[in-house]
Amino acid sequence: MFDSYNREITYLRISVTDFCNLRCTYCMPAEGVALRPRSEFLSYEAIVEIAREAARLGIAKIRLTGGEPLVKKDIDVLVLGLKSIPGVREIALTTNGTLLAPLAVRLKAAGLDRINISLDTLDAAKYRNITRGGDIRAALRGIDAALAAGFANTKINMVLIPGVNDGDVDEMAAFCRGKGLALQRIHHYSLRERGDGSDPLEAERPYACARCNRIRLTADGRLKPCLFSDAEVPVDLADIAASLARAIREKPARGRSCTVRGNWQIGG
Repeated sequence: MFDSYNREITYLRISVTDFCNLRCTYCMPAEGVALRPRSEFLSYEAIVEIAREAARLGIAKIRLTGGEPLVKKDIDVLVLGLKSIPGVREIALTTNGTLLAPLAVRLKAAGLDRINISLDTLDAAKYRNITRGGDIRAALRGIDAALAAGFANTKINMVLIPGVNDGDVDEMAAFCRGKGLALQRIHHYSLRERGDGSDPLEAERPYACARCNRIRLTADGRLKPCLFSDAEVPVDLADIAASLARAIREKPARGRSCTVRGNWQIGG
């Protein structure tokens, strides 16, 4: 399906939870994030039904995000359900990797095609500061587990934070080359005030708006046409197709800001 600006929408990013076991400085506030009851989140069955209708409208790629998607119990069951949908060619997942080691084989067996792992530095102290207490050893074990499980084309997401880790790019690139990983540099951004694209640091993401082919589903059942917009479409489970069509139709040419949610509630 095409949006109002003739962009073909083929990619659905699904946030399965807004909870995360880390509190990265560029994603979450240091404190004040209230835990929400499970009843406010979509069930796996509802997510699969929404994805099934999305595939009928032309969605071919699905990415599971969070928060941290691996905090969800039996996430491989969701992967298995999504993998069964006709028309969906790729199921991917973005994770901080710290919970991945014991789950990598199960996720591969369920049909997960690809993994992106967030890692902003190889310096343990710097990692701990960025993540507010995270242990880099757990993330590195997750990376090795993904490789051992046979995941191909694994990407390392590195958010470039000026004055913090922008000097770590060469080391990160060498690390990735040595393990057969792809380094994906991401500009540090604020949802509340989008930049003008003049960041001097070279990065692969985010894409220009003219190339955007995605919509997002939040864990509490709302479709976001654009990351940098307050626009949201509640999913009507009695008419999912109409909700999806409306979200695609309302996708702006270029979003400016999102003030109603934080990064951890959308999944990037």
